[in-house]
Amino acid sequence: MQNRWVIKQIDDLDRVNQLSKELNVPPTIAKLLCLRGITSFEDARDFFRPTLSHLHDPFLMKDMHKAVERIEKAISNNEKILIYGDYDVDGTSAVALVYTFFSQLTDNISYYIPDRYNEGYGISFQGIDFAADNDFSLIIALDCGIKAIDKIDYASQKNIDFIICDHHLPGDTIPKAAAVLDPKQTDCSYPYKELCGCGVGFKLCQAYTQKHQLSEENLYNLLDLTAIAIAADIVPITGENRVLATKGLELINTAPRPGVKALFEISKKKDEIITVTDLVFIAAPRINAAGRMESGTKSVNLLTSKTAEEATEIAGQINIYNTDRKDEDKSITKEALEMIDNNPTLQQAKSTVLFQPHWHKGVIGIVASRVMESYYRPTIILTQSNGKVSGSARSVRGYSVYDAIDKCSDLLEQFGGHMYAAGLTMLPENVVAFQKKFDEVVSATIDERLLTPEIQIDCEIFLDELYTNKENELPKLFRITEQFAPYGPENMTPVFLLKNVVDTGYAKVVGDEHLKFTVTHPSYSHIKINAIGFYMAHHLEKITSKKPFDVVFSIDKNVWNGNTSIQLKVRDIR
Repeated sequence: MQNRWVIKQIDDLDRVNQLSKELNVPPTIAKLLCLRGITSFEDARDFFRPTLSHLHDPFLMKDMHKAVERIEKAISNNEKILIYGDYDVDGTSAVALVYTFFSQLTDNISYYIPDRYNEGYGISFQGIDFAADNDFSLIIALDCGIKAIDKIDYASQKNIDFIICDHHLPGDTIPKAAAVLDPKQTDCSYPYKELCGCGVGFKLCQAYTQKHQLSEENLYNLLDLTAIAIAADIVPITGENRVLATKGLELINTAPRPGVKALFEISKKKDEIITVTDLVFIAAPRINAAGRMESGTKSVNLLTSKTAEEATEIAGQINIYNTDRKDEDKSITKEALEMIDNNPTLQQAKSTVLFQPHWHKGVIGIVASRVMESYYRPTIILTQSNGKVSGSARSVRGYSVYDAIDKCSDLLEQFGGHMYAAGLTMLPENVVAFQKKFDEVVSATIDERLLTPEIQIDCEIFLDELYTNKENELPKLFRITEQFAPYGPENMTPVFLLKNVVDTGYAKVVGDEHLKFTVTHPSYSHIKINAIGFYMAHHLEKITSKKPFDVVFSIDKNVWNGNTSIQLKVRDIR
């Protein structure tokens, strides 16, 4: 599939030049910063040196005073408190964080993760019944609850109060809880709107710490959990999230809790430094696997483990779940793609909605992502359990699958999510009507250009910007962009364009599918930079034709035989 290249534009070039002078950095660096909304010396200082002092006052969040007061009342009256969260990484990390914090203040506390198969996403009637049967009078709900109007009313009838800590988009009506913490509420003036569910839970703990002048060290020792949730939930790593992620990664790399350490040990990670990429591709799938294949409670057990022995045992179980999960999603993805390949109507549609009642509910979100990547259109994968059809949705860049689903809400029992990912539930008899209506909505609202995969390019550079004449010294451009980490949405790894480069004549395919070559440029023939293109063997003929080509890439560090150099990690070639 041909990619669409989009070079990001900056209107205020004077601002770029001024920033370059103020920071004494190359114009390319100044442009990269401006593209990320960093346009002053002060912005750049905060970006490159995030500190905990940059965190906002938690009491700026609507209902925070109410939430803290309700918890104070519960603790002073020896009420039983139930920490309730979703079964994904954000939810289980949030439960582990809030449970760990408040269990230092009261023994009357426990946690609950709903069963993905019997209860489904979010707050459940079964969960409330569990609380009532076990005399819990306060539930702190994390990463869910903002649309649970009927559930909160049901809990109220059983004399159970709720504190909701959510980050999903609210509906028209807000639940009648004791407190609702969600910065996306239209009347919430909290300055940062992009916290994940665990981030909102952290702000609750920060508020309690602040009011009672508790140890800030105990609070900040929870930031490893926040960093994992931020990475896994794909929220922007900007502003407050950048601070939380940076400090959380520092903790993971210096003093990891037993459960986190066990996760990386069992994955056999070799690199010394753990990055956001490692959290996304090593920690998150394993934490998620417990909720997908058995119970998310296992993940909370892991993240709250107090000893290495306990953590290692649970991590081993979770690793097995992850292996099983890989087998399931590979099998279902193959079946889903065959459904499209054998159906011309599905191939021509602007959306993909596939349904098989036997598909494993725990992996349909992963399958939706894989199918979307293959056919690049808004995608929903549906399965059936307990008499209801549930699904996971994923979307292409620039298109809100949440809004499209909202326009089909008359056919749904419930739904929720974000612009690029959502979950939904419906009755089996509505599946065909939903498939038809969803495609009609997408067809009427999507820009055709969005159906072609897009590579966003920060800027064009010249080969000499990647050069240094000192042995084992990395070029200034790379040394500075390394400090842009942690990377994530709205602060992705910088992507560059080199035009009219040529191969030095030694291009080859390695490992059957990967392309390894070296580029130079007629104007800089003394400069030769190594490049690697994963799964790009099909470009071999293009670059060995001796004709100039353009290459889109990010910059990687390569260490070999004690020598350190850069290489181009290729995204596309023309």
